[in-house]
Amino acid sequence: MDAFFLQQLINGLTLGAVYGLIAIGYTMVYGIIGMINFAHGEVYMISAYLCAIGLGLLSWFGLHSFPLLIFGTLIFTVVVTGVYGWTIERIAYRPLRNSTRLAPLISAIGMSLILQNYVQISQGPNQQGIPTLISGVLRVDVGDGIVQITWTKIFILLAALAGMLLLTWVIQFTRLGRICRATQQDRRMASILGINTDRVISLVFVIGAAMAGLAGVLVTMNYGTFDFYIGFIIGIKAFTAAVLGGIGSLPGAMLGGLLLGVAEAQFAGMVNSDYKDVFSFALLVAILIFRPQGLLGRPVVAKV
Repeated sequence: MDAFFLQQLINGLTLGAVYGLIAIGYTMVYGIIGMINFAHGEVYMISAYLCAIGLGLLSWFGLHSFPLLIFGTLIFTVVVTGVYGWTIERIAYRPLRNSTRLAPLISAIGMSLILQNYVQISQGPNQQGIPTLISGVLRVDVGDGIVQITWTKIFILLAALAGMLLLTWVIQFTRLGRICRATQQDRRMASILGINTDRVISLVFVIGAAMAGLAGVLVTMNYGTFDFYIGFIIGIKAFTAAVLGGIGSLPGAMLGGLLLGVAEAQFAGMVNSDYKDVFSFALLVAILIFRPQGLLGRPVVAKV
């Protein structure tokens, strides 16, 4: 296998894992209430700042052990982003849940702009960053070339896989997961049977935000820089991944993210990086022409 192709494959899988984690938030909210949370990308953006704040606070309190530092930062970021997700649901969605479908969409876009400007005012418009936390590169000879992967990327892939497996186990094999699936299948019947559907919907927003928080920590560790505008582009890409994989399907969200990341990296490396976004969206259009429900989505049957 060509070393350059394999190198781009590794880069694409790393990027796609992040897309997949963020796409989970989109697909879970859509699966439960049939609406798109367009403020989700800004939650990811806020998690990048929270990562830097968490690292600074823990270091200031004297915690310098690397595993404890990373674990503490992850817990801090995931918890706070979960609170942001709960707040977005209570403010932007719950009051408009029984109104027209367009109203929550506009409300979510407004919440996205509010969060973006709130971070710009509170943290400043300039690009910020953190130092490299994990150093070292693993190099492997492949043919006439060398394939290298940083320990940071290995950590990103393992953390993303662990997060996805944990969430899948929760949804498939726990009482909480059964409640979420019942609410997704028929919210009115679930409410009649005694399930607090309002609490379930809030919890879904919290879980989705927590996944975006995990992605924010991983990306910040990998690239080291961030600003108040990063949530827009990666949010659109993650939404594309969710649609590509079949919005409403958790495995589809991760598959769509990985596929999008790999396709984007290969096109950028072999053709032109300036047009990688064009290629990504062209790929989405091509797949949806032949499979409108996405790769793992269920076809929608019209009710007569």
